[in-house]
Amino acid sequence: MNKETKQELVTEMHDKLLKAQAVFLADFRGMNVGQATELRNELRKANAEYKVVKNTLLEIASKGTDKEGLSQYYAGPTAIALCYDDPVAAAKVLSRFNKEATNPFTLKAGVLTGKTINVAEIQALADLPSREVLIAKMLGSMQAPASNFVRVLAAVPGGFVRALEQIRIQKAA
Repeated sequence: MNKETKQELVTEMHDKLLKAQAVFLADFRGMNVGQATELRNELRKANAEYKVVKNTLLEIASKGTDKEGLSQYYAGPTAIALCYDDPVAAAKVLSRFNKEATNPFTLKAGVLTGKTINVAEIQALADLPSREVLIAKMLGSMQAPASNFVRVLAAVPGGFVRALEQIRIQKAA
């Protein structure tokens, strides 16, 4: 690689790091091409990008971004997953690959909204329900007070009608 090519790569990676909502680093040592292709395809479905970049170029590219905290993890073979949309979906894919015993893929660390996170925190992120499920739960929580209020309002006339019916029965007897 000549100097201009490296500079273009650094500029491109810097722009991607600025756009990414979350970044995850992994050691891919020992992965075969089939496994790497499968991981790349799975991450693409989650709107994330998987790249292998030289550590020195990655360190230069991360300067001036909120991903600078990852520089301590730029050692050994490093792959980077850049997530542009839903960090939970990408974390689920990476966590699943990290757990597979036949796979030598190992997570190192990540950055989520400017905060460096470790492997345990990536796992906790992966254990979250999907975005759609969280939105549905939130909407259910927002709707609950209104529906409870309607039930209370409906119970008042019902109680009044039952009381009148009891009075009618007493007077008839």
